[in-house]
Amino acid sequence: MNTLHAFLTTAELEELTDLIKKVHGFDFSSYTKASLKRRVQRIMQLKRLQFYDLKHILVNNPEFFQEFLDEITVNVTEMFRDPPFYKALNSQVIPYLSTYQHIKMWSAGCSSGEEAYSLAILLQEAGLKKKSFIYGTDVNTVMLKEARKGIYNLRKIKSYAENYQLSGLKGSITDHFTIMYDAATIHSELKQNTLFSVHNLISDTIFNEFQLISCRNVFIYFESSLQEKILELFYNSLSPLGFLCMGSKETIRSDKFKNKFKVINSKENIYQKIVT
Repeated sequence: MNTLHAFLTTAELEELTDLIKKVHGFDFSSYTKASLKRRVQRIMQLKRLQFYDLKHILVNNPEFFQEFLDEITVNVTEMFRDPPFYKALNSQVIPYLSTYQHIKMWSAGCSSGEEAYSLAILLQEAGLKKKSFIYGTDVNTVMLKEARKGIYNLRKIKSYAENYQLSGLKGSITDHFTIMYDAATIHSELKQNTLFSVHNLISDTIFNEFQLISCRNVFIYFESSLQEKILELFYNSLSPLGFLCMGSKETIRSDKFKNKFKVINSKENIYQKIVT
């Protein structure tokens, strides 16, 4: 069988994003073009679809659109990813949050839940989990189902254990899992006060009021105009003096928001909302 060589022109990509916005109300226009194009071409190749066929099925098959959306959205994640970030969070932010009567955190773009559970483990080891609530959100419903289960392949747990140790934590990551054959299940107490739900950063509005919002390695896939829009969403969703955590290759570049956040850790991109 011949391999389909899927190729998408810039004009076709724009036509596709316009079509999706009109039919499904989902706006891809502010995603970085190179990343979006690469992922659409991959779907076309996997499904053996020409451009016309792709448009037809996106219009006429809502189930396929959900599958398309799940493929397009980025789902690279792991527990305690970038250990120096978690070490900084534990030393510079957690002690501050411990002074609150209640702590609410938002893991935005949480994928299959590893980051939300990493935050839960940090809180648990600091003795703060019982007075905390963590929201994990994503647009990818398949990943959210995995997050709710909290079951991870044992091969992944081995790499997560190394991240955990490099984060400077004193116990063992396996203290927080029940091992079952080739998989590990997150302990039920870490699932308590942890809620995973659908939220679209592009189109949805202010989401609660949080002491900490973590959105790491998501901004790099968005154009600057969309980054600014999401920064406004985060700023308005943070409580006074709340913390915003971004990825290692991300920073607040918008002039509008540079003066609205204090830099807590420039290397790990941890910021605090300034109250004016």
